Amino acid sequence: MALHPSGCGLAFAHFAAPGDPRSSHRTPGRIPGPRPGARAPSTLTPPPLDSQGFQTFLLIVPVLLFSVVAHEVAHGYAALKQGDDTALMLGRLTFNPLKHIDPFMTILFPLFMFFAHGPILGGAKPVPVNPRKYRKFKRGDIIVSLAGIVTNIALAIICTILIVLIGLIPLAPSTAETQALLQAMMGWGVFLNLGLAAFNLLPIPPLDGSHVVKYILPPGWALGYQRIGFFGIIILLFLLRTPLLGWWLYPADLLTNGAFNLAQATSTLFPHVLAPWGMLGQ
Repeated sequence: MALHPSGCGLAFAHFAAPGDPRSSHRTPGRIPGPRPGARAPSTLTPPPLDSQGFQTFLLIVPVLLFSVVAHEVAHGYAALKQGDDTALMLGRLTFNPLKHIDPFMTILFPLFMFFAHGPILGGAKPVPVNPRKYRKFKRGDIIVSLAGIVTNIALAIICTILIVLIGLIPLAPSTAETQALLQAMMGWGVFLNLGLAAFNLLPIPPLDGSHVVKYILPPGWALGYQRIGFFGIIILLFLLRTPLLGWWLYPADLLTNGAFNLAQATSTLFPHVLAPWGMLGQ
């Protein structure tokens, strides 16, 4: 039985101080939207790793971990619905993060990039699938590949709704900090999940978008295209150093701004130093 990874739920972030030439131009949660003609961002950029940045990092980690795990579980569940029970039999249809940790991509590689002051790129262990079990091979492959992306978009929508609902709850002195912190966490949920969806749509093997693009190409080209996967991480690291990735992610930035503007128009965005909308001007 040939097992294939369903795709890669890769995540990345770039921690750099303001003014650092490596820093990006994307400000999460810019309200209102970007100025006409403004330069597109180059990477997702949480705040610098000072004391406040470290606290933000701790707030982001559980949201990011859940989002990446949900991405992988969605691949496995979609495969199950298409007739492949491989992920189920291997115990990968679970939200237990330990089942999805890859020693290299989840731990060692991100740590190496962090200490090298580079863009932090990492991912969960891809869910194994057996496309031969799909009832319809092409249709099943496309559905399974896009399932993680659809899940991230759905999570972003759910987080937006929760931002609004939390903002409608009157603040009380005893719960104000908790409400603001929960709303800030949901804000990062919007930011990260839209970024994950856009990033994984990149048509670079082994990312999910490549599983759709290969069916558009002639068979001979598709085979060579899939072989690029051996150099996929190198290509991604190169893109992280260029403005090209920022242009690709620009729609996610606009949608994030739109979600925050919607929440602000329909409820209250509580000011909090760790909230993505509290990073204006940083």
